[in-house]
Amino acid sequence: WLGKKINEVAEKEFSDEGLIKENLMQAQLRFEMDEISEEDYNKQEDELLARLDAIRKAKEKEA
Repeated sequence: WLGKKINEVAEKEFSDEGLIKENLMQAQLRFEMDEISEEDYNKQEDELLARLDAIRKAKEKEA
């Protein structure tokens, strides 16, 4: 039961557009404050934008 709940929560977080957008803003802020390099920022941004795109495509298929 617990494993199933953990999986549900993880899946929801992975597919939450709002959370991904928040992570994008956090990455940008960290980059602007010189907490991460431009390379790290670009990598994070690419990964987050790819997840966002995948979520949107999945939602289009469901509709």
